[in-house]
Amino acid sequence: MVRVVADGPAQVARVADISVDDAEACARRYGVRLVVVPGHEPIPGSYWGAPEAGLLGNCLFARWDTPVHSLLHELCHYVCMDGRRRAALATDAFGDDDEECAVCFLQVLLADAVPRFGRARCLDDMDAWGYSFREGDARAWLEGDGVTARTWLLERGLIDARSRPTYRSVP
Repeated sequence: MVRVVADGPAQVARVADISVDDAEACARRYGVRLVVVPGHEPIPGSYWGAPEAGLLGNCLFARWDTPVHSLLHELCHYVCMDGRRRAALATDAFGDDDEECAVCFLQVLLADAVPRFGRARCLDDMDAWGYSFREGDARAWLEGDGVTARTWLLERGLIDARSRPTYRSVP
C-alpha cells in the first residue's frame, strides 16, 4: 500500500521544468486533455489541493508549480480506472489499493515519456514528496512489491511484457 503526503518539498520537478508540449502529447495518447491553470488559481479536480494535479472527466489540470510526478499520477488514475468510473470522474478516482499501486508503477514508466524528467527523477521525487512504501523508498518498492502492480497492469493490457506502456486504458 502506498501513502502519499501532499506537503512535499519544493525541490521536486515542476511542470515549469519540462516541456508542456511533451506532457500534453503523453496525455493525448490516452484521450486526456491537459489544461494548464494560470497563476495561483485553484486547480480544478485536485484531490489534495494545489499544487497537486486534478482530474475532471478527461481533463487533467495542472499549474506551472504542479509536481510532474503528480501530473503523471493523476493521468495514470484516469488510465487505470474502468470506463464507468471514468465517465463519472470528478476529483476522486475511487480506486482500491491494488489499483493505486498500479497507478504508481505506471507513473514511473510514463516518466520516461517526458524528456527532462524520466524514471530516475520520478522515483527521487516520489521519495522527496512523501510517498511511503513498505519496502522503504520507491526504487525498493518498484523492485519488490511493485511486481504485483506490474502484473495488474500487464493483465489489463496497459503495459507489454517488457513493461512498456501500451497507451491503452482499462475498458
